[in-house]
Amino acid sequence: MIAFLDGTLAQSYPTHVIVEVAGVGYEVLIPLSSYDRLPKAGQRIRLLTHLQVREDAHVLYGFITEPERDLFRLLLNNVSGVGPKLALAVLSGMSVANFKAAVVAGDIAAISKMKGLGKKTAERVVLELRDKVGVAAAWEAASASHAPSPADAAVNDAVLALISLGYKQVEAHKAVRQVRDAHPAGELAVDELVRRALKLLA
Repeated sequence: MIAFLDGTLAQSYPTHVIVEVAGVGYEVLIPLSSYDRLPKAGQRIRLLTHLQVREDAHVLYGFITEPERDLFRLLLNNVSGVGPKLALAVLSGMSVANFKAAVVAGDIAAISKMKGLGKKTAERVVLELRDKVGVAAAWEAASASHAPSPADAAVNDAVLALISLGYKQVEAHKAVRQVRDAHPAGELAVDELVRRALKLLA
């Protein structure tokens, strides 16, 4: 099992990166949550990884933070019908803190808005993760002490709103991120974030 890669970021894209380690370039699939935190190309990077061994390929998935990888593995190991692609979609569509809060609250509507997750899958996610011993209690504590800020929640809701309007997840995320970066104070409400993001997308 490859636990992490420590090397140089050679190339980065919203869906994957190339990390050079001792002269070898590793292609690693990543969620948008990790893409947001990537250094510039040519700089050093340490990616936590999860290796999936298939009959036809060995696929590496990478994460900047441990909570991202933990959630990825939790989804893979505990929710039937959720594979690596859907697990990445969860991390790309919602922050770890927001996702935990949604599961604890049983917010099927928010979870089902993410790309690839319908209502039935969202219901299964909530049911099967809540049933795990200690998970719900631990998440409630985490949600109470590390609840997302109003600004983070607004950004997340704006991305979900754009996805529901038919925009691709990567496009929606990029547009909202641009609007947010132009207003670092985070004073914009969800409807304003969506309105300005729609202008960029148009």
